[in-house]
Amino acid sequence: MRASRVAASNYGAKVAICELPFNTIASDTAGGAGSTCVLRGCVPKKLFVYCSSYREAVIEAQGFGWQFPSSNGSSSSFEPTLDWQSFMKKKNAELQRLNNIYDTMLKNSGVEYFEGKGTIVDPHTVEVAGKRHTARHIVIATGGRAFVPDIPGREHCMISDNALEIEQVPKSIAIIGGGYIAVEFAGIFARLGTEVHLICRQPLPLRGFDEEVREFVTEQYIQNGLNFHFHTTPQSFEKLSNGHIKVNLSIHKPNKDGTSTNSSSPTMTSFEVDQVLCATGRMPNTRGLNLEEVGVELGKGGEIKVDEYSQTTVPSIWAIGDVTGRMALTPVALMEAMALTKTLFEGNNDNGSSVKVRPDYENIPTAVFSWPEIGTVGMTEEQAQEAYGDIDIYTSSFKPMRNTISGAPGKTFMKLIVDAKTQRVVGAHMVGPDSAEIMQGVGVAVKMGATKSQFDSTVGIHPSAAEEFVTMRSVTREVRAKVSA
Repeated sequence: MRASRVAASNYGAKVAICELPFNTIASDTAGGAGSTCVLRGCVPKKLFVYCSSYREAVIEAQGFGWQFPSSNGSSSSFEPTLDWQSFMKKKNAELQRLNNIYDTMLKNSGVEYFEGKGTIVDPHTVEVAGKRHTARHIVIATGGRAFVPDIPGREHCMISDNALEIEQVPKSIAIIGGGYIAVEFAGIFARLGTEVHLICRQPLPLRGFDEEVREFVTEQYIQNGLNFHFHTTPQSFEKLSNGHIKVNLSIHKPNKDGTSTNSSSPTMTSFEVDQVLCATGRMPNTRGLNLEEVGVELGKGGEIKVDEYSQTTVPSIWAIGDVTGRMALTPVALMEAMALTKTLFEGNNDNGSSVKVRPDYENIPTAVFSWPEIGTVGMTEEQAQEAYGDIDIYTSSFKPMRNTISGAPGKTFMKLIVDAKTQRVVGAHMVGPDSAEIMQGVGVAVKMGATKSQFDSTVGIHPSAAEEFVTMRSVTREVRAKVSA
């Protein structure tokens, strides 16, 4: 979407885009303008997050004196009820509205729209619905698709697409995985009142995030009532006569460093749930595009191999977004699209451009819309120690003001990682309400190379949680490089 609109409207290029017919659940025959993020990813997920948060808000409001009558007329045991079908109807209407907006934006930008599955015939030809179209450049931005591992009974599992179209809130659910999607849906369903079991092979969820953040989030999730099953691997799923799904698991004894081991004699266990959500990752959506036949090289996971300018092994074919197996975030894909359009069209000489622009992957802020929310930018403590050797760590953990009155047990955690030699802030992390909103501003500072003294000289906004980032004065710990004897 971004590459085609910018190429057409900003550079006057003649552009066409092909996409499958609209559907909220992706398949080999369905997709829609807006694709994963808008139709079956970030946007509907955030609507689910909002929906699930209101139950908690209403319950906490009683701590501030609000009273709500329960079914027996008492206000002491109020539990709100949710008209799920009403919410889903409004959610899907919003997705249809957004899909229509994207269609309109393409038309207004002068982009031709071919509905159907595209297949690459040769380095300059794409076939859609039996018709062939030629172009100087072909850009592949087909994203990724969720998948279920080859486990017996996998047909009883749903993926995130299905979870966002679920007909009723389950009383219990098992979520397989420990990444973004697994953790986010665990929080969503738990806040909706579902009994949640999160099954993860690792000792903690969110591998790749700062270890202290991972530990804090896990503590908060356990406090919120989630059931974690670490060092655990699903062995099979069985559909029972009562409609439940039996989840059979193997529990592996952890290694000394906490990682999971493939023990020859794991402990076996099982339990029953209403639904199983498999959130074990996404695969690049390259199947059926005829890529290898025209010379486009793929990686082991099916991702398209590209150089630093997003060019494939075929000079006229380019690839951006999740399909390349790089950083799988929507704003990153948009950044790659902007860089690519500049590379292809800025200068507009016979070769397509007189400039080359690389996407910039340094200090990209991101958020996990979990419960509690996570915001992060820059390096983890582990990465910073490896890169700089000597680092200073500043941390703060506190109960947000709202929770002191509502009675909610949740806490907020903040962390700054500073290069001890230059005093530059090289990493910032937050767990707690509004983390994403706060981290966007902090991300600007980290991207600009702000120092700890510049953070300290910034006046805080009071009373807010965000001010803690500019009032952490005392070093929590100094981490120094090990000196060889």
